[in-house]
Amino acid sequence: MQNKINIAIDAMGGDNSPKKVIDGIKIALQKNQECFFFLYGARDKIESEIGKDNFFLENCKIIDAKEIILDNESPLVAAKRGEKTSMWKSIESQKLNKTHVSLSAGNTGALLVISRLVLNTINGINKPALAGLWPNNNGMNVVLDLGANIECNEKNLLDFTCMGSALCKSLFNKERPKVALLNVGSEEIKGNEILKKTFDILKKNEIRDFEFCGYIEGNEIMNGNVDVIITDGFTGNIALKTAEGTANFITENLKRSLNKISIIFSYKSLKKFREKLDPRKYNGAIFLGLQGPVVKSHGSTDAVGFAHSIEMCRKIAKANLIEQIKSHLITVDA
Repeated sequence: MQNKINIAIDAMGGDNSPKKVIDGIKIALQKNQECFFFLYGARDKIESEIGKDNFFLENCKIIDAKEIILDNESPLVAAKRGEKTSMWKSIESQKLNKTHVSLSAGNTGALLVISRLVLNTINGINKPALAGLWPNNNGMNVVLDLGANIECNEKNLLDFTCMGSALCKSLFNKERPKVALLNVGSEEIKGNEILKKTFDILKKNEIRDFEFCGYIEGNEIMNGNVDVIITDGFTGNIALKTAEGTANFITENLKRSLNKISIIFSYKSLKKFREKLDPRKYNGAIFLGLQGPVVKSHGSTDAVGFAHSIEMCRKIAKANLIEQIKSHLITVDA
């Protein structure tokens, strides 16, 4: 455990857990041995999945937590009885200085509420945001907020800007990420009053940690001209779900439209295309603005997708994301 990145995992959250959690950790350990895993959940079920894998057992510790939060449970109900659950205990481990980052594939609303109750927000931030990764022509964007905050003011959007740029630097080693506000047009006169106020503040401030590139429209998100895209949770969630639906529509229609012969001749191109749109590669959204990093894996992902979220945990913990966010916030005076 010494000099390793300690990751707390809610082993019971999401579909097919704890099996997919165990299998995801095994995939992650094959690629990198920098991490040690604290698994919170039903000990008997976890041990049954692990079996006699000594290498795995050397790299993890099981903490018994038989109570779990259900996917259909309301966040408030989950929070009231949360202290004995695998989700609560995995997040609490950060507060107790046992781990560096927490990961769960469980109930998103409950995870956000419990994370905020246990870890509290960073001084100066009143609304944590949900950030995710989005493929583009040059790699990936960081996009936030993706649904944690339906309504936002300019202060919130400024905080999201600082947090998103810090995350981008942590994950992709971008020295000075390019940041844009999602809007209905690229002209300064477009958008609502909150966007205009945010634009003016970002334009006037001499910001060294990131480059402000103005507005970006929805059809430009995947161009790869910027690194971080900022919006409120209402717009961000709709954009995300639209993009996911479009990607599924394209891949499914390609399968139906191509016959066996054309598939054979186009196999390499189709494989690259499919890998580019594989949602498992972008699995893992991050709650930003808390005193500790919490990563949310998609509940229905498989072991490969879960392994990708583990890699995200490793990167943000190694880059000391929370301290980067705190230093970024100083640079913007709203």
